[in-house]
Amino acid sequence: MALKDYYQILGVGRDASAEDIKKRFRQLARETHPDANPDDPNAEARFREVAEAYEVLSDPDRRARYDRGESMDFGDMFSNFGGLNEILEAFFGGGGGIGGFGRAGYRRDLSGSD
Repeated sequence: MALKDYYQILGVGRDASAEDIKKRFRQLARETHPDANPDDPNAEARFREVAEAYEVLSDPDRRARYDRGESMDFGDMFSNFGGLNEILEAFFGGGGGIGGFGRAGYRRDLSGSD
């Protein structure tokens, strides 16, 4: 199975600094968040893809393994959106989330889609 191109997903070069990756992730997280795109059925998948790319490229060890072409074993890293919320809260703070897209609002939307 071919590795996803996380650099392409985030729109950064392979020589991007950690700060560049962080800035681009924040921008894409705002743009692709499902709450910002309620009519887009692909928004959640795109948002998760952006978060997955950031998860790998923001960690120096994972990024080095990825750059060497090693397979990433994520298991069920994104099966529970709680992990992704932790990423977002680390950058955007608790409660407010991304431009008002807080944890409570997103979980409320998820529970309504059952």
